[in-house]
Amino acid sequence: MSSSVSPRSAGTTIPALFSFLTLSLATPVIGHAQQPQGAAKTAAKATPTEAALDRLAKQPAIAKAMAALQSENEWTLAEQAAICEIPAPPFKEAARAAVFRDKLAALGVQKLRIDPEGNVIGEISGTGPGPTLVLSGHLDTVFPEGTNVKVKREGTKLTAPGIGDDCRGLAAVLATTRQIIANKIPFNGRLLVIGTMGEEGPGNLRGVRALFSGPLKDSIDMFISIDGTGFGITNGAVGSNRYRVTYKGPGGHSYGAFGMPNPIHAMGRAIAKIADLEASTNPKVTFNVGLVSGGTSVNSISAEGVMDIDLRSESAAALADIDARLQTALRQALAEEKARWPKSTVPLALVIDTTGLRPAGTTADTSFIVRTSLAAARTMNVYAPLTISSTDANIPISKGIAAVTLDGGGVGRGAHSLDESYDDRTDGYKGPQWILLVVIGLLTTR
Repeated sequence: MSSSVSPRSAGTTIPALFSFLTLSLATPVIGHAQQPQGAAKTAAKATPTEAALDRLAKQPAIAKAMAALQSENEWTLAEQAAICEIPAPPFKEAARAAVFRDKLAALGVQKLRIDPEGNVIGEISGTGPGPTLVLSGHLDTVFPEGTNVKVKREGTKLTAPGIGDDCRGLAAVLATTRQIIANKIPFNGRLLVIGTMGEEGPGNLRGVRALFSGPLKDSIDMFISIDGTGFGITNGAVGSNRYRVTYKGPGGHSYGAFGMPNPIHAMGRAIAKIADLEASTNPKVTFNVGLVSGGTSVNSISAEGVMDIDLRSESAAALADIDARLQTALRQALAEEKARWPKSTVPLALVIDTTGLRPAGTTADTSFIVRTSLAAARTMNVYAPLTISSTDANIPISKGIAAVTLDGGGVGRGAHSLDESYDDRTDGYKGPQWILLVVIGLLTTR
């Protein structure tokens, strides 16, 4: 997952306050979310979608699968640790992809292949005609080559770089797939099980971009990414525009060549202007100069000043607006640095390279995929807030395809840090259970 998750006001029937219940699903227990203290004790009447998910959870094959996900939870944790110990640095995820493909093959997934971008793609066919749903996790991590990815376990807590993001997601995909096949759970249509490349920052969603520009682009009806820990439903896509901005000149001696435009001074002017940009809070807009570089010595006028800039918003229009104002600020800084030295004939240039573009958008709170995700959480008595973030789901959302990113259960800490951890506690198995119920709900109910 490539950005912090922010909760949203969803307007759903699930209460905003409620505790996670320790719930045995060996025989599925159908219930309602806890009411806040002092609230009326009469439960709201179930919506048609909620009632359908309640019935679905009671079907024998699904009840058996849910029970197995709990009783065989150690299998899921073992897969999570094993996947995590295969390095998958940016643009070097092939080894993990090969293992993930082999694991899917061992479960009985059909038509397995690795596409030209490196995505692992397999299929499970339903018992009748219906939609095509993607269930995916991303294979890459943010950690560079050579990072120690050995998993340390203390009780229910696993610690290693990438253990939650997205080794948990990949393990949850495997566990869900395993039970669908083992229990011959009937559904309509087709389930595509996918491990994607390049979800994290420098990857710029390259795997899912390839998926929606390749042979499958017109056949995918719904998309689920499993990414993160807990029980959140990400249906808001935070868009981002990223640039590497370079001010260039010939450089010179700080004393002998003094009087020429200075690329680092131009960059400084630009940073000051960026810092003064107005940014709305609704919709939320952010800007950041994250990296700066340039220069060779204290007594040299640098030949270049370089900075990396990140712009974000959940609104495509707001993102376009802050981008336009950024572009103006960069060019004004160039003009002002040149004007500072009117007698100089030394050139000063501005180069703007795009390093990442992630589209913004939203899958409506009222859409079938969101309603089903919420209803499945209600059936299981877990609280699943609607959130916004930047994930693989950004791409299908931007194309008008129903898409969400679901968390994989448990509790995560320190994502993208060397001390990243995942704690399964007493109910981590509920993550794959929830995912299973959502997947089958999308392929059997309307």
